[in-house]
Amino acid sequence: MTVMTEDSMTQDPGTPGSGAQNAAAFATRQLRAYRDDGPICVGLGKLSRGLLPPLPGAVIALVVTGVLLATGVGDDNTPALFAPVVALLLTGPACSHLHNGRLDWLVPPIIRAIEYGYLAVLGFAQGVSAPLIFALIAVLAYHHYDTVYRTRQRLWPQDWVFRAGFGWEGRMLLVAFVGLSGLLPFAYAALAAYLGVLFGSESVTTWTRTGRGSGVIVDLEED
Repeated sequence: MTVMTEDSMTQDPGTPGSGAQNAAAFATRQLRAYRDDGPICVGLGKLSRGLLPPLPGAVIALVVTGVLLATGVGDDNTPALFAPVVALLLTGPACSHLHNGRLDWLVPPIIRAIEYGYLAVLGFAQGVSAPLIFALIAVLAYHHYDTVYRTRQRLWPQDWVFRAGFGWEGRMLLVAFVGLSGLLPFAYAALAAYLGVLFGSESVTTWTRTGRGSGVIVDLEED
């Protein structure tokens, strides 16, 4: 993922060029934002220099994560705890790719399935209460919905939000690490509270500022 400044993430760049070029650049920025990559993914992406296509690794990561969860949520949950590392290594290096393939739009929903599925299955397997699991996933779903709706209005999330939110890989690695100690319910509660305040306050601040006329609202239905 290309590191963007705060100003460039919050406003439409409006760079000159053909309509096709602008549309392609816009789609690339959208898909990268939808991925919700954290610092670790960004670092791996810089190493690959955008040369790795994102879809094959994401599909393999989805399958492998599913297998590890299916075989590692019983008495021995060690395989499940390694799933985030596998998903990161398969998906992270491709985050700097342009995501301009015909089916690359599938990558963000695949990552969402990996993250939400992992948090749900691991949480239930280790005795986390259903309300806590629901609360954490609901906070993440709100964040991702807000990102989608915001980018359609060309209001780009600020780069620090992705870092402060740990990214999908950081959240999965965190719960896996805490899962080794048996304190997963506390991790889910702390994450839900922290991310709820972070994403909620940043979202409210952005939309409030936009309502005062500093944002750029664009109707994309015609596109």
